[in-house]
Amino acid sequence: MKLRPPSVPLITIDPYFSVWSPADRLTDKATVHWSGKPNTMRGSAFIDDVEYRFMGDGNAPAMKQILRDADAFSTTYVFEAAGIRLQTVFTSPVLPDDLYLLSRPVSYLELSAKSIDGAKHRVNIKLSVSEEICLNLKGEDEVVCETLTLANDIKSVKMGSVKQPVLGRDGDDLRIDYGYFYLSVKDGKVGSEKCEDMTFVNAEVPLLGEEGVLFTFAYDDIKSIAYFGTHLPSYWNRNGERITDEIVKAHEDYQSVSTRCREFSDRLFIDAVRAGGEQYAELLLLAMRQVNAAHKVAIDPDGNVLFISKECFSNGCAATVDVTYPSIPIYLLYNTELIKGMLRPIYKYARSEEWPHDFAPHDAGRYPVLDGQRYHGTDINYQMPVEECGNMLIIEAAMAVRDRNADFAMQNIDLLEQWATYLVKHGSDPDNQLCTDDFAGHLAHNCNLSLKAIMGIAGLAIIYEISGNKTKAVEYLRLAREMAKDWTVRAHNGDGSYKLAFDREGTFSMKYNIVWDKLFGTQVMAKEVIASEVASYFRHMRPYGLPLDNRSTYTKSDWLVWIATLANDREDFERFIEPLWKAYHFSPSRVPMTDWYFTDTSVQRGFQNRTVQGGLFIKLLEYYGFMQYPEIDALAKRSLQKEN
Repeated sequence: MKLRPPSVPLITIDPYFSVWSPADRLTDKATVHWSGKPNTMRGSAFIDDVEYRFMGDGNAPAMKQILRDADAFSTTYVFEAAGIRLQTVFTSPVLPDDLYLLSRPVSYLELSAKSIDGAKHRVNIKLSVSEEICLNLKGEDEVVCETLTLANDIKSVKMGSVKQPVLGRDGDDLRIDYGYFYLSVKDGKVGSEKCEDMTFVNAEVPLLGEEGVLFTFAYDDIKSIAYFGTHLPSYWNRNGERITDEIVKAHEDYQSVSTRCREFSDRLFIDAVRAGGEQYAELLLLAMRQVNAAHKVAIDPDGNVLFISKECFSNGCAATVDVTYPSIPIYLLYNTELIKGMLRPIYKYARSEEWPHDFAPHDAGRYPVLDGQRYHGTDINYQMPVEECGNMLIIEAAMAVRDRNADFAMQNIDLLEQWATYLVKHGSDPDNQLCTDDFAGHLAHNCNLSLKAIMGIAGLAIIYEISGNKTKAVEYLRLAREMAKDWTVRAHNGDGSYKLAFDREGTFSMKYNIVWDKLFGTQVMAKEVIASEVASYFRHMRPYGLPLDNRSTYTKSDWLVWIATLANDREDFERFIEPLWKAYHFSPSRVPMTDWYFTDTSVQRGFQNRTVQGGLFIKLLEYYGFMQYPEIDALAKRSLQKEN
């Protein structure tokens, strides 16, 4: 990978089990949680009894790092010292098309070494992991450690807090303080020690020949999600499976799992290059682990999959609709069951007595506790009615197209109808209400928000078409098209570009919501309108991308790729992608991919490690043609015939 990650993923399982290196060299800085708080791991190679560091800080001399590379699921470093070349491969197999591996809380580190000076050397490897891995912050509780011998001569050391407040609190800048961490290795020795006012667990093993050794990092959180009063397990242990057995399985299946990960990553890279170029492909490789690991896979009391997102560094909300919406391209590609798992909490909450409104809620809780909307509660002044109604309808339509089946949407068709009615009434010219892009304050008459309403109504038309109600399908698509024609007149700046708000002449904004018209082929908006809007964006480009709108120089990475996907040719698409690639490559903000940064400096404005980077996969989604469906083309033609 030519792209320099702003922060390098090492362990990426879920929002709590997360370790990153915020530096170019693995020995430059201590490892951290995605939030930037310490999650200290250290690695040493004892070469002929002399200690050298290959991971983290410490007093021993650092090995020389000669390579760092990454793909969708693995990060590789190569080091040299004292006549030895050491290769380390961190792998978190969070495959989105395999719920078991996606949820199994086990991550790998494989090490191998060879002599580069022709001499024989003794090499021993030692890994150490601090108590920070199982506490919100070091010292907040005492930890207890236990050594275990598992099957196949696997040695493991277990560490957890004394108090064990399982699912006891929720928040944003918060780490786990319950459950147990396990560091394991075969044919080695394990233990614990007190060092620098912290407890560390450690594992040591000799590195013989070039065969390599395998360490695993595992975390048993006991219960994963608090769901409207019930503590739920994850997917991997839904039937009472034990983490110690999973550690043994992980050692046994490492070769097959790593092969699957490599094949998945290679296929992703090749197809993404074909879809949008090498820089685009590298962005997808970097995003894959982050997006999957900012969710938690759980099972509800009825046995249904839940896929709970966390709004990382944006209030910590759980199952947020306007975070789900930008993330869906990756799961439309690989596993729509995960999208259903994101929507189930929203439907459950929307049907409860606690939700008083006739529009969709913003979220269902604050990670890891789902107990109702936390974003200003149900206060009408802080809701996002058009935003979330449009999001839910578009998401359901996209799933129905991808699955060629609208059964899931039809289970909640009464709510979808209700939300579409809200859009028909309020979406043509939204009043002063919040939307997902209101970083510069509330904005009435928002043109892009109106486009979301239009596409939400078109989405219900698609759902009805696929479910067999062709009369309602034509009716809703005709409504969407009429609104789009009116939008074109009122939003036009007069120079081929379109306004930020209907009453603000000479302004601009990213019209990313209309991308679904192109993907679906609904023909709601005239193609020349979209083409002239996209052409106008190049007048506003900055060194690191297109600003979100004229109010500031900051942008959003997900929306940037969506408007790039509106471009009709590959060259224009890459003109949008190159500055985004450079933003991550050169950014001084050493955090997991931020989606909100300044286009003149590449400095992070806010947010990091969020699931919305799943939106970067939208061009690949278009390339595969998964959103093209003959029934929609037929619907568009019938609607046009009726209109004429």
